[in-house]
Amino acid sequence: MLEIGNVEKVFGQGTGAFRALTEISLEIRTNEFFTLLGPSGCGKTTLLRMIAGFEHPTSGMIKLDGEDIAAKPPFQRPVNTVFQNYALFPHMSVAGNIAFGLEMLGRPKGEVAATVGDMLRLVRMEELKDRKTSQISGGQQQRVALARALAPRPKVLLLDEPLSALDLKLRKEMQIELKRLQHETGITFVFVTHDQEEALTMSDRIAVMSAGHILQVGTPRQIYDHPANRFVANFIGDTNFLEGRIVSRGAGGARVELASKAMIEASLPDGATTADAVTLVVRPEHAWLVPGAGQGVLDGVIDNVVYLGTDTHVHLNVDGGAAFIVRRQNRRDSVEELAPGMRASLVIPDGLAQILRD
Repeated sequence: MLEIGNVEKVFGQGTGAFRALTEISLEIRTNEFFTLLGPSGCGKTTLLRMIAGFEHPTSGMIKLDGEDIAAKPPFQRPVNTVFQNYALFPHMSVAGNIAFGLEMLGRPKGEVAATVGDMLRLVRMEELKDRKTSQISGGQQQRVALARALAPRPKVLLLDEPLSALDLKLRKEMQIELKRLQHETGITFVFVTHDQEEALTMSDRIAVMSAGHILQVGTPRQIYDHPANRFVANFIGDTNFLEGRIVSRGAGGARVELASKAMIEASLPDGATTADAVTLVVRPEHAWLVPGAGQGVLDGVIDNVVYLGTDTHVHLNVDGGAAFIVRRQNRRDSVEELAPGMRASLVIPDGLAQILRD
């Protein structure tokens, strides 16, 4: 549906020029929920605005359904955008807001009425159709903004952090709702966020961005379980890093000696470094702690035990100075035996540590 080829964006000229995007190339599929994920200032919103037509690339190509749209103004693109602030008309009703774009396009009254009805049912707001948008909640306003953007049936819907103003519980509910809407409409969604949980929850695929570059594109599971580099590993969820030295290699794996002289079997992804000195990534849920010393790959002292409801995070100060976090799912028999000040051993099953590519 969307093809972006070698797109660059430079703001300003001469010594004051700022390169916001560098050689961005992407293919976004039809009926895909695609997320641009990265920290503030990484270029994700600039890329979204170029797809919408609010910014134009300094160089490169943007094709929508096979047509080059890089030079087209926003109103000539079959694309709609949902902004962070929703941009609703407070003096209009819910139904009036949804109808507005269709009326501006000159659609027949009968078609407008039918489409508004369909959209109200889609976002489950039939009972509030006559209520002014200034009189409804933030979550309801977000639904109206979505319905208004979906009403003209765009080929692509762009979403610029639309959940950022919602409270935590409502944001989680709307994550599921957005995925439902995308599935039911069959429209390609391109979603911008800095929230890793949002990206993992909703996306078919994710592009992780940093400093105007795309570092990795993949499914949520690929991004989480097989990060391309240290930035991606550190940005997506909690991550532990261990330094070591490869002593032998095998099919898809390697035997690594840690600084403690303990040995660990680690996975070795395609394209991984050929150097002997390596960095291992271990997710907090892929390790566990055993009270006492000498029973795992590393020993240390428990610094803190943080209860988070569904799970508990145990912070270990490893002998030698490194910090390590272990996540344990809470059960009735969990973590009571671990407390700050206790010595414990860190156990990492074979294959659950991954060697970084760089």
